[in-house]
Amino acid sequence: MEETTKPPVTGLVRPDGTPVRVLVVDDEPDLAEVLSAVLSYEGWQVRVAGDGASALRTAREFTPDAVVLDVMLPDIGGLEVLRRLRAEIPQVCVLFLTAKDAVEDRIAGITAGGDDYVTKPFSLEEVLARLRGLLRRAGMARAGDGNRLVVGDLVMDEDAREVTRAGHLVDLTPTEFELLRFLMRNPRRVLSKARILDRVWSYDFGGQAHVVELYISYLRRKIDAGAPPLIHTVRGVGYVIKPASG
Repeated sequence: MEETTKPPVTGLVRPDGTPVRVLVVDDEPDLAEVLSAVLSYEGWQVRVAGDGASALRTAREFTPDAVVLDVMLPDIGGLEVLRRLRAEIPQVCVLFLTAKDAVEDRIAGITAGGDDYVTKPFSLEEVLARLRGLLRRAGMARAGDGNRLVVGDLVMDEDAREVTRAGHLVDLTPTEFELLRFLMRNPRRVLSKARILDRVWSYDFGGQAHVVELYISYLRRKIDAGAPPLIHTVRGVGYVIKPASG
């Protein structure tokens, strides 16, 4: 799991201000755990089911706003689960998650009532972006009140996806933004390269630590150039972000 404590809600919330509810349905325990951790890190309430029958039972009790649904399940197929979900919770957003990448499979999923479709292996930031988009478009979620992260004179507006340092706008790529967000949500906490890979890149990326090093160097050029450094290397452990005076 990513964290032992849940951070404050800083992104999307339900229209009444309560946390978004997401049900993850996948028969791969490791994948379900990673997805659950990442979605919980968004401040959302997450439940996990490993098969179709338990997914339907959980949905009745939990009433999710969105479901991340694997097409290939050991008992009831994902398309049938979707049909039954729609009958009981018509407004729920459904993101299909599957190893199938054939065009006919994608068409079948969307035709059956799915809202979007992501194939494995996938990027965690893509899954999050798809879910945020679905929830917004369906009117199931709105921006939370505390959508700013601050470390020293570095400020991130998560909803506007804008970053400034000392009032000056910093232009970041989507991956740089997600990496910085993970650091800023954990100020003064040393994060290992493995944890950063799990959070920012695909869950089965392959442990390419040099990619983390490369993107940290990109961030430093944009965030720390000409200013007291905020991003620090803890040799042999990982990286930490903290105010320049800390």
